[in-house]
Amino acid sequence: MKRDPGYSTMAEQQKQEEKFWDAMKITACVFGTGLLVFTALVNSVSWFVQNIWDASGRFWQSVWLKFYYMCEGEEWTIFFLGAALVPVLAFWCFNGILMVADVTGKPTFITRYRIQMGKNDPVDTKKLIQAIYTALCNQFFISLPMLVPMFYIMKRQGNTFSKELPTFQWFLVELSIFTLLEEILFYYSHRLVHLPLLYKHIHKKHHEWTAPIGVVSIYAHPVEHILSNTLPVMTGPMIMGSHIVSITAWFSLALVTTSISHCGYHLPFLPSPEFHDFHHLKFNQCYGVLGVLDYLHGTDTTFRQTKAYQRHKVLLSLTPLSESIPEEPRKAE
Repeated sequence: MKRDPGYSTMAEQQKQEEKFWDAMKITACVFGTGLLVFTALVNSVSWFVQNIWDASGRFWQSVWLKFYYMCEGEEWTIFFLGAALVPVLAFWCFNGILMVADVTGKPTFITRYRIQMGKNDPVDTKKLIQAIYTALCNQFFISLPMLVPMFYIMKRQGNTFSKELPTFQWFLVELSIFTLLEEILFYYSHRLVHLPLLYKHIHKKHHEWTAPIGVVSIYAHPVEHILSNTLPVMTGPMIMGSHIVSITAWFSLALVTTSISHCGYHLPFLPSPEFHDFHHLKFNQCYGVLGVLDYLHGTDTTFRQTKAYQRHKVLLSLTPLSESIPEEPRKAE
């Protein structure tokens, strides 16, 4: 007796449907279980982080109050220590380590990460002394006096010397706004001083270093130091009426990160300095800090075609990027 082919096809279809629904059930079970586990983990991690956050907040609040009462609530003393002394110490401590490597060529665990190989190896001592002298003059005779009007502006805002610290969440909001304002103000002021007349009389001083080192970050003409180095960093806190602790953290971070961008070494786990190092090498590319406005204005097109652009990332290993992404050998003429 012959089997009806239609019956066989229907049976196969039924089996396929059963397999499909079984697979869907298994998938739903797996995804549902995964979702529950994920939700439980997220809630647990959130709870754990929140507890640490709260404990940390209480700790820093306690430290702040001790410092506040130690200064007897004297606002100018607190402002000077927070906005001037701490950031300056952060700048010179960081650059002091870099200058040892610049002058001696050691330790090799720093110098092997040099970006422009063969440059500043070792650094010209006379040029270095001149750079240190100019940097100190800019800090003591320009940046410090500019803090005086800033102090009175912040004092009128009423929140700068509050006994209550801002929350960490609010500080992150402020940090984002500070960074955005710095990018805008630095990019356009920097492009301004690259106009031929201003470049010749003002910005050329900074570009004496085609292979920069950390201290060169504030080696600049006084006018440039005001327009490009100081005002872009000060504007954010003045607009936001920030707490002195936020100002201290931001000023210190700004000085250290600009030192990194000029240091000449692409060190592991630190922000990439390739972008600004390329600016010192080529002059007419990479004017900003983050690179967002350079992308929008097309002032990074040459940079994007280079090996430096491929190396412009956080180094997450101990192998120098100059070795893992080497320059292409020059063709014989």
